[in-house]
Amino acid sequence: MSLSNYKTSNPAFTGYFWDNDEDYDSKMTVRGIFFKSLVSIALIAIVTAYVWKLHEQAFDVSWFTYGGIIGSIIISVTISFKQHWAHFLVPMYAIAKGCFLGGFSSYIRVKFPEMPYQAIGVTIVTFFTMLILYQTRLIVVTKRLRTVIVTSAASIFLVYIVSWILSIFGIRSFIWGTSNIAIAFNVIAAIVASFTFLLDFDYIERHKNRAPKYKEWFATWGLLVSLVWLYTEVLRLMRKLAIRF
Repeated sequence: MSLSNYKTSNPAFTGYFWDNDEDYDSKMTVRGIFFKSLVSIALIAIVTAYVWKLHEQAFDVSWFTYGGIIGSIIISVTISFKQHWAHFLVPMYAIAKGCFLGGFSSYIRVKFPEMPYQAIGVTIVTFFTMLILYQTRLIVVTKRLRTVIVTSAASIFLVYIVSWILSIFGIRSFIWGTSNIAIAFNVIAAIVASFTFLLDFDYIERHKNRAPKYKEWFATWGLLVSLVWLYTEVLRLMRKLAIRF
């Protein structure tokens, strides 16, 4: 079966990423991905802490929020077409996401100071839980499961895009409120985000020690996308629950 038949909701692991039959002396390794992921996460944390500090000093950090999300989208698109640039684009992506998370979570910290840290804890626990479920094969990544996760993730992102477009015209979407429907949507989004880790783990396992070394940055990018998405959903959900109850 061709590698291109395997698909995932994470753009870093789509078919074009792996379709290369050239022989490379240096291969992608789990250790390399682990190290690059730690560096990238540390970079996100540093930038986030810096934006928090600015917010505490009464600076308007809304530009960090909007600039970070727009910048991360542009960088992601660029990585998709310029794969060999990933070694410096992924750190830029981490900085952009740090700006977004810093601005996004700084407003929540005003009313709920401990909530961002709690969301980080939930994200970490979820990551390792999904890793254990994958390694022990309690959940097997089948073609049907991949299809369900991809379809669910695409649908959620479509809802977010439509909601963002509606907000431009002053129309508030149901997903931004604290209603039962809004909370249910957040719960579903968080579950789907956690399941994307399974697809990432599956691709890494299939292609470790086979793909070229520079592709470790793509794998790192994919994991960052999943981690940031899950953290954002968890933080939004916790905030809604705190306000509602």
